[in-house]
Parts: sequence; C-alpha cells; structure tokens
Amino acid sequence: MNSPRRVAWVTGAGKGIGRALAIRLAKDGWTVAASARTQADLDALATEVPAIHAFPLDVTDAAANDRVIAEIEQSLGAIALAVLNAGTYVPTGVAPFQADAFRSQFEVNVFGTINGLAPLLPRFIARKAGQVAVVASVAGYRGLPSAAAYGATKSALINMCEALKLELEPHGVVVNVICPGFVKTPLTDKNAFPMPFLISAEEAADHIARGLASNRFEIAFPWVFATIMKTLRILPYSVFFAIGRLTRPR
Repeated sequence: MNSPRRVAWVTGAGKGIGRALAIRLAKDGWTVAASARTQADLDALATEVPAIHAFPLDVTDAAANDRVIAEIEQSLGAIALAVLNAGTYVPTGVAPFQADAFRSQFEVNVFGTINGLAPLLPRFIARKAGQVAVVASVAGYRGLPSAAAYGATKSALINMCEALKLELEPHGVVVNVICPGFVKTPLTDKNAFPMPFLISAEEAADHIARGLASNRFEIAFPWVFATIMKTLRILPYSVFFAIGRLTRPR
C-alpha cells in the first residue's frame, strides 16, 4: 500500500518562490496547503496541480492564521512541514526616510511569520514532530544600501530562528532558515540596479527542497553569492564600510 502523502503548508504561495516551491513539493509527493492573499492566484495554482489546495490568508491577521491552520488540519491532516515564506520588499533609503516603509515590512515579514508560528508551534511540540522553515534572505547578513527596512526584517528572522532551533530541538521539532540571494520574482523586478547571480524561482525552489530534505539549519543559495555575503558579515566594520564606499553609486 502507498503511504499517505504528508501535508506541507506554504505561505506567500501565490507568486515567486512560494508558488514554485508549492509546485516542487507537490511533485515530491506532498499534499500542499497553499496560502496567499490573492484568491485568483491560489485558484490557478490549485487548478494546475491537483495536490495543491487553496487556503487564502493575510498573514498579518493573527486570528486568520489560527483559523487557516485549523482548517488545513481538519481537511487535509496534520501539518508536517510549514514554509513561512510570505514577505514584501520596498526599497528604503534616506530620501525619503519614512517610518511607514519600515512598519509595513516588519508587519508582513516579521509579525506575519510570528502569526503563523504562534498557533503552529504548540501543535508541533505536542506531537514531538514537525518542521518549520522561515524564509529570510542573505540581505539579513549585513546592512545594505536601499535595504535598511527589508534587511532589518530578515536579520530579525535569522536571529529568531537561531533561538528557536535551540529551544525546539528537545521537542523533536526541526527548524530551518532559508536565505536566498537574488531571485527573479515580482518583488525583485522593482530593483533598478544589477542583481548578481540572479536565479529563477524554480531554481530557488530546487535549492530549498533539497535543503529541507537534508534538515540542515541554514539553506543559503546560490552558494557563490551566499559565500560573498557571509564573508562580508565577518569583516571588521572599517573594512566593510570601505568596500561599501567603493561600490556605492556616484
């Protein structure tokens, strides 16, 4: 007899990395609960791949996260893997420097993730099983021009996942943090600057799927760009800022 398909929940699944990952997980044998704000995107995805099921959600609504997780588990079964991918990006510099740009990105990227974790983790702890992966970014490794808000949100997620890993290990819960470089999505289409080592959403989904299967904590890609960013992270500030001054637009 075939074993039952395990259930994966992917947020931000309407477009970009989330959409590509939902398709990849379904091909790998998962039943996928796909969440996003736009119903039409989810309906198109579910029509394309029968193993994907639409669960519309605005991640900034804490009560809605509770409700959607309960609906998924009631209709599909216990969630074994959650990929909290929903996020937003608005280029943020000093001209103009606006609090709203920070507030909106923290609301989606950080608190949207926390809203999913809050009802999910008690379930995983009670079962002594489960895997939760949070999509951060290599932009969280070091402060970068025009990413003051976005990078800060991703740095917060990395730090949070490091802490959660240590606390959840004794409960049998696996934690992954996903740190992509530049991936071609509607969000990165906003960028007016060259994006080194740009990859497709499908390539990103392949990296993520392999990393999730390996259970390694950090899934960072593409490796060349991730290595460059990791090197910048450990440089002394004097060296890091000197490099930044040489590379910033004039």
